Amino acid sequence: MSIFLSLLPILLLIVLMVGFKVRGDWSAVAALLSAVAVALFAMPALGEFPIEKYTAINPELTAVTVTWWAFVEGALKAIFPILIIIMMAIYSYNILLESKQIEVIKQQFTSISSDKRIQVLLIVWGFGGLLEGMAGFGTAVAIPAAILIGLGFKPTFSALVSLIGNSVATGFGAVGVPVITLAKEAHGSDVPAHVIQIVAGDVVLQLSVLMFMIPFVILYLTDTSKKYIIPNIILTLLVGAISLAAQFAAGYFIGAETPAILGSIACIVFLVIWAKMTEKGEGQKLNYTGGQLAKAWAVYGFILLFIVLASPLSGPISEFLKTHCVSKIPLPIYAEGKTFNFGWLSNAGLMLFLGAFIGGLIQGVRGGKLFSILGQTVMKLNKSAVTIISLVAMSAVMTHSGMIKELADALVVATGSLYPLFAPLVGALGTFATGSDTSSNILFGKLQAEVAGQLDMDVSWLAAANTAGATGGKIISPQSIAIATASCDMQGQEGSILRSALPYALVYVLIAGVTVYAFVHMAL
Repeated sequence: MSIFLSLLPILLLIVLMVGFKVRGDWSAVAALLSAVAVALFAMPALGEFPIEKYTAINPELTAVTVTWWAFVEGALKAIFPILIIIMMAIYSYNILLESKQIEVIKQQFTSISSDKRIQVLLIVWGFGGLLEGMAGFGTAVAIPAAILIGLGFKPTFSALVSLIGNSVATGFGAVGVPVITLAKEAHGSDVPAHVIQIVAGDVVLQLSVLMFMIPFVILYLTDTSKKYIIPNIILTLLVGAISLAAQFAAGYFIGAETPAILGSIACIVFLVIWAKMTEKGEGQKLNYTGGQLAKAWAVYGFILLFIVLASPLSGPISEFLKTHCVSKIPLPIYAEGKTFNFGWLSNAGLMLFLGAFIGGLIQGVRGGKLFSILGQTVMKLNKSAVTIISLVAMSAVMTHSGMIKELADALVVATGSLYPLFAPLVGALGTFATGSDTSSNILFGKLQAEVAGQLDMDVSWLAAANTAGATGGKIISPQSIAIATASCDMQGQEGSILRSALPYALVYVLIAGVTVYAFVHMAL
């Protein structure tokens, strides 16, 4: 009963969105209310609510107050930084529409290649992976989807391929935060750098097959013509090999910070060269000077510049931004010394805003108009805001009430020695519920390490399986879907996107599970 009730909010969300095609914001609110009801009434009655953990922090805490503060935590996480990043990513695209520089960008992509398959792969796998590696938190879904629509692709297609493309790179998103967090959960907070590199290399190996599969899916969805099957396979093998080589070298020899960034840059360079070699100038002629192109890319150029400055790659600059103007909120459910932190200078939302605003000024948009566009962008995302706040709050309630742990423990008990086959599913469950690879690793990283000890398996390998699965869960995370629909102006159609993306996510997690199990079996 406790397992079923723990699963109830997620089941309700899926049934409402997929089965009854209820709007995403209404479905999310209903799922949140069901999670609150289970947390308040069912979990304490069944003895599964971990109230002792919280009374040790504050004896006055009860199931009601813990649930309330879990909701507050979720709402804070949803706004800072997820909603801010989404709004700023869409804001940057709206500035390009106002300045009409999106037309120049569109022509540049078509000048690189007249083949829509190459254009989509370049934007979603290359540029999207670069955004994920540098910023994460939805930017790699919102911006590529908006660009694809600007190029004339249908909103449904743009949302779907952006979600599918934002999978593999998620493991090393936001400059490697998910894998670094995972290594600390599995091996302790003082984990040596070389162990983080081992975990990073293991993640790349577990995602190796998917580095070939995802580009093929993107190419096939762009054009399903049979004549492209062989060319798609050839291009996929090359892109996959480059991604695998670059990411493994970066992860195993440098660390978790750079695999997504270096892998994406390598693929972008390769795709540009491939297009020039195979199409022999068949792309549209580009009638713009270097200065005009720089002006068109000013928004995204400044965004990338500020993201790099805020990332650990910048060293002391990043450290300064992370340690100044940081709001720290000590929630009652947190242990002494722990706070909810939000850096006003270091968050990706500010980087997106600054890049978009400065780029917009360079593109000739007046300051007053830029603020007007910002207001219009914020107002238009009211439904997405309700959806995202509800979903992140639901995740927090499920986590603090013991529902997420109940589901993971049940899966461990049910699978036994076959657990490595299902280990990625645990990670996918975490990302589906929380919308974050990092959060999934926080939830289940230590669990994966404990199971590895019980089964006498390599701790780093089984812990890495959590991220391998989490990247697949990202495809159908309701939060990611809400970002995609908001970017494509499809608010209320989250259920339709979820139905389209679900088969790909299931196959993705299955492949990850088979890969993890196969390597374990070979090692034994």
